[in-house]
Amino acid sequence: MLGALSGLGWLLGSPGDAVSILLGGGVALIANGYFAWRMFRHRGGRQARRMVSGLYRAEAGKFGLTVALFAVVFIAVPPSNHALFFGVYVVMLFVHWLAAWLGTRPLPH
Repeated sequence: MLGALSGLGWLLGSPGDAVSILLGGGVALIANGYFAWRMFRHRGGRQARRMVSGLYRAEAGKFGLTVALFAVVFIAVPPSNHALFFGVYVVMLFVHWLAAWLGTRPLPH
């Protein structure tokens, strides 16, 4: 999805727009990847406390990583189009929610 959005930004906009799209999506992808890695380290019913503790730690780490990545992006490689950068970041977050919602809906017969 990120590659398709970046290619669309390159075709319809400029190379700077494509870089902004890649950076915004990359920040979301890295932060959510960290969250998934931290969250799903513990499995099994006997480790319920560790899972809940892991959830809070994963979310705090994701928040801190997101802030750090935003800072790095804006200092090292300022995006040329801020609206695209933040727009793609938000779209990448909504994709997870949409996938979860669509996955819980019953299939039509």
